Amino acid sequence: MVAQTTVVIATRDRADDLVRTLARLGELDVPVVVVDNGSSDDTVARVRRDFPDVEVIPLSHNEGALARNHGVRRAATPYVAFSDDDSWWPPGALPRAEDLFARHPRLGLIAARTIVEPGGGLDPVCVEMARSALGRDDDLPGPSVLGFVCCAAVVRRSAYLEVGGFHPVLFWPGEERLFSWDMAAAGWACCYVDDVVAHHQPSPSRPPSSWRRRVEMRNELLTTWLRRPPGVVVADTVALARRALGDRDAGAALVAALRRLPAALRHRKSLPADVERRVAIVG
Repeated sequence: MVAQTTVVIATRDRADDLVRTLARLGELDVPVVVVDNGSSDDTVARVRRDFPDVEVIPLSHNEGALARNHGVRRAATPYVAFSDDDSWWPPGALPRAEDLFARHPRLGLIAARTIVEPGGGLDPVCVEMARSALGRDDDLPGPSVLGFVCCAAVVRRSAYLEVGGFHPVLFWPGEERLFSWDMAAAGWACCYVDDVVAHHQPSPSRPPSSWRRRVEMRNELLTTWLRRPPGVVVADTVALARRALGDRDAGAALVAALRRLPAALRHRKSLPADVERRVAIVG
């Protein structure tokens, strides 16, 4: 049977995590594309030696979330499942997603139920998505969402390419929210589906929490600048500036966002009114 889904993994300097994930994905009869974000370790060599059937795209430098765009463009299947180097799909998950895409033509992205290992607990984000304030449309297989966790998402490749994939201004992390807004603006739905399952075992090799907090705040503001109405842009910018008075991380986030302001203005595009109303509902 011809594969319908390609797994795309963006990675950087986590070869040990990656090879464990690739071993698990080896249980699936699907193509896998690894996009290496300029690793300084032996990631590329190990994948090519130990997993010759896996395609590797080595980038010269770290492109953040944009690395996934390279992988999606390389894929030759109608659907693409994302994994991180510390997440994977169990047998049966991707065929279930493929069936849902075939039966729901407006469906552009499935946000899967995510099991956090090694304990096997449910990722709290899934509880929020299952209770989405946007509800569930009759022609969709789950609650509509305007955000998701990329390492547990499956996309319709044509929809992904139509909206341009992940945005160059954001880099990483928090890139999923803007992507889901752009999907909605193009008429595609993003849904949480409880019976499509992914597993995530967070790597011990992670950036400092203060760094992540700063870039998350930066990207939240950049996302607002890129798509929200002027009143929301002003309010959110002022709110972060006030927060920066007593919060060093918020101050660093504001400065970092201001450095990217020219690029954000070049790429600014207001959301359709119906999508903006839905964005305002979820906050």
